[in-house]
Amino acid sequence: MVSVSEICKAQRAEGPATILAIGTANPPNCIEQSTFSDFYFRITNNEHKTELKQKFQRMCDKSTIKRRYAYLTEEIVKDNPNFCAYTAPSFDARQEIMVVEIPKLAKEAAVKAIKEWNQPKSKITHLIFCTFSGGDIPGADYQLAKLLGLHPNVKRYMMYQQGCFGGGTVLRLAKDLAENNKGARVLVVCSELTAIAFCGPSETHLENLVGQALFGDGAAAVIVGSDLLPEIEKPLFEIVKTAQTFVPDSEEAIFAHQREAGLKFHIGRNVSEVVSKNIEKALIAAFKPLGISDYNSIFWIAHPGGPAILDQVERKLGLMPEKMRATREVLSEYGNMSSASVLFILDVMRTKSSQDQLKTTGEGLDWGVLFGFGPGLTIETVVLHSVAI
Repeated sequence: MVSVSEICKAQRAEGPATILAIGTANPPNCIEQSTFSDFYFRITNNEHKTELKQKFQRMCDKSTIKRRYAYLTEEIVKDNPNFCAYTAPSFDARQEIMVVEIPKLAKEAAVKAIKEWNQPKSKITHLIFCTFSGGDIPGADYQLAKLLGLHPNVKRYMMYQQGCFGGGTVLRLAKDLAENNKGARVLVVCSELTAIAFCGPSETHLENLVGQALFGDGAAAVIVGSDLLPEIEKPLFEIVKTAQTFVPDSEEAIFAHQREAGLKFHIGRNVSEVVSKNIEKALIAAFKPLGISDYNSIFWIAHPGGPAILDQVERKLGLMPEKMRATREVLSEYGNMSSASVLFILDVMRTKSSQDQLKTTGEGLDWGVLFGFGPGLTIETVVLHSVAI
């Protein structure tokens, strides 16, 4: 008789979970940050609020963002005038957009990742889908599986309303699935659209303006698997360790509520302080067992929540400016795309390494860290090991 432990052992992979391909996508509508204040106050019929507009312009100027991408266009907003108010009922109209467009943008990113992976999509065994909006039944995971033509037996995991730490969460789940299911190939997708949260300015809710100045739309997909096929699959990053923690009594730092007027979020002034005070604990727990205490000796993929967070983390840890190069590039070119952001940074990291002819995918460094920060305040930590190109 075969024992249960032997059966379980035979079901597990032997090698580490590895990222095999990356794909990204954005809507075609590009927002130039330098002119967004004029556009935003005009389209929401608030040009008469000159003092508030000046405050918003300063937020845009300080954001370090050059451009962002958005599904919403001027025509769509004009067709939905309730989007322009701060509290007008508009959830149904927003939801109709989310349910259709979130899976569609996800498909664009997934198709790119599958093409790079260069394997039949029938070999995808698991699908993880993450988004902060568009909740429906069946969910965006089901819709994406249909759009891609995945096998009906694909094992789906739908993660709604995670927020900005979600890019780390999906990699943590993908690692567990890949390493505990022999032969598994996991398609991971984060797809985020800000149409659920777009609204006009409020003089009593200035934190809403921070979000209007920072967030952009984007989707990213990765393929994760263990026990790679030699000469066929090309490894990029091994997922070595993962962890999640939340900072006690910090839920007021970042939170969001679904309301009739859409998603209303709050970003506190102390977010950068809370993150910077707690990030070192996460680093010590992750890297001390590896004998690493010099955080300039690893490559960095940190969620681009905003320049203030990145600046404080750099100061707290004494990081060299180039450590956040890829993160700041994504913030500049795309804004904060919530869960998808860190996967965009992964793509930039491996592309720049290839262009610079470095020996590995992590700026020539063996070890790296991926951080997700978001509501809770939740911190996701992912230890990565770069693989030779």
